[in-house]
Amino acid sequence: MYNPAHNGEALPSWKRAMPWEVLCTGPLDWLHDPVTTEPFKGEAPVTVTAGRYGWLVANLQLMPDAGSDEETHVPSYNSGYFDGEGCFSVAFSPRAKLRAGWEVRPSVSVSQNGDRSEVLWEIQKYFECGAIRPDRSDQTLKWEVRNCALLRSRILPHFKRYPLRSLKQRDVELLTDICDRMSVGDHLVPAPLIEIVNLAALMNPSGLRRYSPAGIISELQNQMKA
Repeated sequence: MYNPAHNGEALPSWKRAMPWEVLCTGPLDWLHDPVTTEPFKGEAPVTVTAGRYGWLVANLQLMPDAGSDEETHVPSYNSGYFDGEGCFSVAFSPRAKLRAGWEVRPSVSVSQNGDRSEVLWEIQKYFECGAIRPDRSDQTLKWEVRNCALLRSRILPHFKRYPLRSLKQRDVELLTDICDRMSVGDHLVPAPLIEIVNLAALMNPSGLRRYSPAGIISELQNQMKA
């Protein structure tokens, strides 16, 4: 039996003679001294690994690699990543050719610096959709899905099963409601579109908006009066 604290030298005979059950259950200091990185005077340096000494090395543990898919629950990891870096939003743009006069663009996106963009490609692979493009506003790369059908079928169901832990989950629920309304054409008619605008106004309150919800609603109400 080896003493891992002393470069693999054998344990003293009185310790070797102890029953295995006692060694397994007794105080740790019966078995070996604390492992140090500095060798004793006259001893050669040695690398102590749990693989060599097994359970004898009480203060070393075999840890999984940080990026190991075998140890990482990818769906939960993705939700956590979106909780910190993701964005759930709805944008509005005036479109004279549309009946209600406004285009509605729901979006789910997440950004990362270009030198750490591997995670964006993994997210794209996980959801099997979305585009990765440069975001000139903050010099990052962005993965984004704007298609309402894809949001309803692939993206939003994930966050229902693996919800975010922050209040951002409320944005997920609001966006789900909006996409459901869009699926039946509510965004094409002024009256139900006003309800969509009101829901979108509750999302991402710190985000910048090119067109104010109040201004959009005012125009829609004027259309209804005409």
